[in-house]
Amino acid sequence: MNLLQYLKSKEFLRTIILVIAISLLLLFALVKWLSYHTKHDEMITVPNLEKLSLAESYKILTESKLNYVVIDSASFNPKFPPKSVIEQNPLPGDFVKENRKIYLTLNPSNYRKVTIPNVLDQTKRQVVIQLKSLGFRIGKERYIKDLGRDVVRGLEINNKNIKPGDRLPKNTVIDLVLGDGLINKDTIY
Repeated sequence: MNLLQYLKSKEFLRTIILVIAISLLLLFALVKWLSYHTKHDEMITVPNLEKLSLAESYKILTESKLNYVVIDSASFNPKFPPKSVIEQNPLPGDFVKENRKIYLTLNPSNYRKVTIPNVLDQTKRQVVIQLKSLGFRIGKERYIKDLGRDVVRGLEINNKNIKPGDRLPKNTVIDLVLGDGLINKDTIY
C-alpha cells in the first residue's frame, strides 16, 4: 500500500479520529487536574489587621488559613498603638489562596532616639534647620543676657538643660535658650 492510498483509507481516518479523541480526553483531564491542584476557585478575603497587635493578627490569620511575615518598621506612627500593624500587603479585601503569606509592617514601641548635635554658639536659624532635619520639634524661645543676639546658648526640655551628645526620641520638643544681644528693652531707638 502506498502513501496516497493509505491517506485515503478508512484505517487512516480512524487513526486520526482516535488521536484527536485521546488528545481531547487528555487535555480535559489535565484542565480538571490543574483546577483541583491549584484550587482555582477557592479564594480567601484578606482581613483588615490595622491597629491590631501581633498576637491578635496571628489568631485571625490562622483562622483564615493564612501565614504572615513580619517586616520591622523604623518610623514610629503616633496614630497607631505601639507594636501594632500599621501596614499590610496584600491589602485588606484582596483575594488570596490558602497559606498565602501576608506581609505585616509593625509600629515600633516609640520614636527612635537621635543624638543631639553640638549646636551651641550657632545662630537660631542654623540650629532650627538642623534640629528639624533630625526630626525634632522646636518649642519656646527663652532669652538670656548675652552679647550674641539670637545665638543659641543652650537647649532645654521642660526647663531642664540638655547637652550635645544626649540621645532623645525623634519628635521631642526642644526649647531654645538664646542671647538677647544685650539690648536694653527700655531703650527706644
